[in-house]
Amino acid sequence: MGTEGATGARNTAATEDVAHLLVRCLRAEGVEYVFGIPGEENIRFVDALDDSGIRYVLVRHEQAASFMAEIYGRLTGRAGVCSATLGPGAINLLLGVADATTNSAPLVALAAQGSLRRVHKESHQVIDLVSMFAPVTQWAAQISCPDGVPEMTRKAFKTAQSERPGAVFLAVPEDIEAAHPTEPLAPLQIDTVRADAPSPSQIARAVEVLTTARHPVVLAGHGAARAGASAALLRFAERLNIPVATTFHGKGVFPDDHPGALGAVGFMRHDYGNFGFDSADVLICVGYEIQEFDPVKINPNGDKRILHLHRFAAEVDAHYPVAVGVRGDPSQALDALAAALPDGLTYDRAGSARIRTLLDEELRYGRDNDAFPLVPQRVVADVRTALDRHDIVLADTGAGKMWMSRLYPTYEPDTCLVSNGLSTMGFALPGAIAAKLARPDRRVLAMMGDGAFLMNSQELETAVREDIPLVVLVLVDEEYGLITWKMELELGRHGHTRFTNPDLVAYARSFGAHGCRIESAEQLLPTLTRALDNGGVSVIACPVDYSENLRLTDRLGALSGPF
Repeated sequence: MGTEGATGARNTAATEDVAHLLVRCLRAEGVEYVFGIPGEENIRFVDALDDSGIRYVLVRHEQAASFMAEIYGRLTGRAGVCSATLGPGAINLLLGVADATTNSAPLVALAAQGSLRRVHKESHQVIDLVSMFAPVTQWAAQISCPDGVPEMTRKAFKTAQSERPGAVFLAVPEDIEAAHPTEPLAPLQIDTVRADAPSPSQIARAVEVLTTARHPVVLAGHGAARAGASAALLRFAERLNIPVATTFHGKGVFPDDHPGALGAVGFMRHDYGNFGFDSADVLICVGYEIQEFDPVKINPNGDKRILHLHRFAAEVDAHYPVAVGVRGDPSQALDALAAALPDGLTYDRAGSARIRTLLDEELRYGRDNDAFPLVPQRVVADVRTALDRHDIVLADTGAGKMWMSRLYPTYEPDTCLVSNGLSTMGFALPGAIAAKLARPDRRVLAMMGDGAFLMNSQELETAVREDIPLVVLVLVDEEYGLITWKMELELGRHGHTRFTNPDLVAYARSFGAHGCRIESAEQLLPTLTRALDNGGVSVIACPVDYSENLRLTDRLGALSGPF
């Protein structure tokens, strides 16, 4: 945090324009990067970033800037910042902004706007941006007064980084950007107040539920990962011998190689991990948010008692009837609950071993399968072997995401990233750029289908120009494979999902990236390892055979439980 924001004192220098004041406010908030594309109406803001200590990352599409800001915010807990000009530039930010809100990631989006003298009427490139962003943000506003910049900037970051993080939007009219406050101003002091300690009376009520439970199961969601609750979750599960499943967003908050791990739930069919919930009578949901996946899949009759441990109250849902809500820091809530339970209380997690065996068998099938094009299980197994426990993979939306989310063993939070709130295609490549900036000590892999890749593939140029090393693994099937899968399941046929690709290797090389194509199953692992170790930007085109999709759902349909 800059010294300007630490004191909140008035600046005695002559008043600066709003552009420079806004940049100083961003510095006070700890902003390191702004992702965006400049426009005629925000040139002063972009110019003010020079020599400010904030790195401006020029992108090739504003949508990519919003995804970068989202992933940066998700990994750091500090709001990522994206910037665009008015009209079409601002509209292009909308998807990543909505994705951040539905994925509970802190983000502040800044867009230019036409001058105040023309925003009230039909005017070139002017639309009501605040009204457009309001439904997909926690707060959307226009800076209409130069003197309001410090207050509005502080409110934007406070709101974005609140107990439930999300996106905020600020519009800056071009005449306001060039204007000067009436007196010298400085950023406001940052004072975050958060009630972390759980209510003793709610802990006592939760104890009553748990002491009468027969088969409790923990479900850890994205909020547990954001809160850094891994250690407390491990203590709690081992103290009571309770099995733990995670959502796709929560992957890694409980290590998949732990004897009590049930894996991740969220697949479109009754997957292995779901069987762990079939006989459960109490669900201990830690940091779980309903948009991560529909609770009907683990509580179809709405008859299980639910303990909801999170910083904020649960959404209302017929299949998520909260018996006791414990608000506060999830780690403190778990430790307080464990301490209040009777000594010697323990449960049976016998079904965990069977579930882990089934997951291991699938991975082993993949490791031993030399078919070409590659089966998705082989891809998942080789990616897991190529990456260290703390490296980061971003699995873009599509059939590949389903295989990674359910099958990829994850050991640390935020090391396997998906979009499961809005389930947006095309986020992984720009997100990988932000992930490497946020975690420069980690190797970063963007894994995406060919459909998703070509939605934001222009950001290869950004990665090469900005010298941000990452690897893009493109799963090539020339089809929107997840939609084909769903159509075949629901309709028994599919159509309008096929397309063709350019030469992806030549395409990557044209941007200055390394490019290669996998020609046999045994080539993938050494190619991945070499690309990850060599640095630079690499694109690996890997043909896949998704006939395994329907075989998987058929196999799951024939599987019987409970375990």
